[in-house]
Amino acid sequence: MFDATRVVRAGLPPPRQGEPFLPGPVLAAPYHLSGDPAGVPYTYGRFQNPTWAHFENALGELEGGPAIVFASGMAAVTAVFGVVLRPGDVVVLPSDAYYTTRRLASDYFAAMGVQVRMAPTAGDAQRDCLDGARLLWLETPSNPQLDVCDIEALAAAAHRAGALVAVDNTTATPLAQQPLALGADISVASDTKALTGHGDLLLGHVALRDDALAERVRTWRTQTGSVPGPFETWLAHRSLATLDVRLERQCASALAIARHLASRADVTGVRYPGLPSDPAHPVASRQMRRFGSVVSFVLADRERAERFLARCRLVTESTSFGSMHTTAERRARWGGDAIPEGFIRLSAGGEDERDLVADIEQALG
Repeated sequence: MFDATRVVRAGLPPPRQGEPFLPGPVLAAPYHLSGDPAGVPYTYGRFQNPTWAHFENALGELEGGPAIVFASGMAAVTAVFGVVLRPGDVVVLPSDAYYTTRRLASDYFAAMGVQVRMAPTAGDAQRDCLDGARLLWLETPSNPQLDVCDIEALAAAAHRAGALVAVDNTTATPLAQQPLALGADISVASDTKALTGHGDLLLGHVALRDDALAERVRTWRTQTGSVPGPFETWLAHRSLATLDVRLERQCASALAIARHLASRADVTGVRYPGLPSDPAHPVASRQMRRFGSVVSFVLADRERAERFLARCRLVTESTSFGSMHTTAERRARWGGDAIPEGFIRLSAGGEDERDLVADIEQALG
């Protein structure tokens, strides 16, 4: 079955006469529950919800393993760390991973006795840090620098060292990259971004190859209360049906923008894994089916970058990425990443690529 068909049909319940294709959100904390609760599918709103179940079934179909939905991407990341890591364990992270993931590891889990090792995504440098590791955390393409690592090779090396492998697949989504099929044990994503793609909700998920580990992650969600709202989950499932259509447009626009930026002498450091000239392209083309919506590049300095963003008419200055609205930001304004002051992360939306390229051209002046 092709991707466009899969996302439209994923997670839908069996058809019933007079019922909607996708049932509406179930807004409930308690359910009718008489006598022995054993075997009752829905008992209390922090434990289970039929709206979660439909969306998790959809995610499981796309990811290739059981999925658990969370209130945000960072709630999903925290669940993996919390379930897998114990005092004395070693976690290996990309030094260029999402800043909040690095802070979570170094500020909280390190204080609990977890040893944190970091190495760059590029060149599979984390391979040299695996001795004694409990968890290898990968992020590919990395955010915001868009470096790519070889998931299959690193997963094999980590498993030989006795470590589990988790991949932050937010930038790619399961339509562009399949971490579980490439050997990872865990796939994690912020569904706030491209998976749902409308910039109107916070959500995340964890998908796993192992049912027992999935149950431990599900128990973590129940016990910590990091549960998503039913309405947000329903919105996410509704939005999932357009993922293939959205990605087709966004990836094509991102490539057109990257090509245009690379042609300008006043723009440096253009990164997009879909560019044949990009250093990540050889690995990305082996393990990715699409290259995502995000492009990064560098302008001369902070002033030049801020002037560019202020002059854009169709590119909205905003954080986050993956929305149907094209957005960009001077990423160094947040701190925490080893990037130049003029570094721009741009996320191509659903607008016509010709309009976007024209807008970028006039904004660069």
